[in-house]
Amino acid sequence: MAKERDYKHEYLTYHAKPEQKKNRAQRNAARNTMLKAGKVAKGDGKDVDHVKPIRSSGTNAPKNLRVTSIKSNRGWRGKP
Repeated sequence: MAKERDYKHEYLTYHAKPEQKKNRAQRNAARNTMLKAGKVAKGDGKDVDHVKPIRSSGTNAPKNLRVTSIKSNRGWRGKP
């Protein structure tokens, strides 16, 4: 049987770090940009993807954003 996740510990050791908060704010800003442009809607099951990832000096500029399915955006971790 699988061990239960300790969400409190996970938050304290990972999600609460300043770097992760900054990354989350950038993802939220990208989503809001696409919401304002009318390309995504709340609850539509789509993700906003960065063509050039933030970690590779990508930006939240509209030309660097695209709408993808959740499966295609989160399914493969080998992105440069």
